[in-house]
Amino acid sequence: MLLAERYRGDIDVSRYWASEKLDGVRAVWDGKVLRFRSGNPVPAPKWFIDALPRQPLDGELWLGRGSFDQLSAIVRRQGPVDAEWQRVRYMIFELPNAPGSFTERVEQIKAVIVAANLPWLQAVPQFRLPDAAALQKRLRDIVRSGGEGLMLHRDDAAYETGRSSALLKLTPWLDAEAIVVAHLPGKGKYAGMLGALQMELPDGRHFALGSGLTDAQRRNPPSVGTQITYRYRELTKNGMPRFPRYLRVRDKL
Repeated sequence: MLLAERYRGDIDVSRYWASEKLDGVRAVWDGKVLRFRSGNPVPAPKWFIDALPRQPLDGELWLGRGSFDQLSAIVRRQGPVDAEWQRVRYMIFELPNAPGSFTERVEQIKAVIVAANLPWLQAVPQFRLPDAAALQKRLRDIVRSGGEGLMLHRDDAAYETGRSSALLKLTPWLDAEAIVVAHLPGKGKYAGMLGALQMELPDGRHFALGSGLTDAQRRNPPSVGTQITYRYRELTKNGMPRFPRYLRVRDKL
């Protein structure tokens, strides 16, 4: 699958399609099986799967802004609950192996969605912005409304896989992954609960991650060995994340 690089600010914005970065779970449909990015099948209800078009699709399972944890619980459940899945949308942003430029695939996606005529199958809205100033304004508007950021896809790009500069991610923060290696006890109002997660970076260094955790997560924290996505403002001179904040369990599924 195609993976995004980070926006650096030195591109011609008018050459890209922009869309909201959805806080969902990545899912790829090969025409027969719906899979997580790990390759594991999504335990979706039969009615959800059987109605999908035979054409390969790439997108996000999504409930709406700020609903990732709830969504993750729904799509992980091995015994899918119909009432829960009726709220899930499959938001399509790419057609794997389809010919032509991304501009052409945007139109193809619309046609596939119209032909399928399924309420839970939708196209991620794609739009144009004239310049970097308009891009930053749209980013601010989305973040103020509870969104995560923007994705930028170069209009002339052929379909490809792997990490590519044809797809860029723009958020008001940086993000990365680390592994939970210990639970640090809380103090004061958090006495008897988790105080912070002890995290291990890929290079083996550790840091404490306490900001961004809800009381429910402090009472039932991610287990040791879990991969976490966290946000941070910048790296210190020693290469450690400054002001790290818990975002979510990494959605490898």
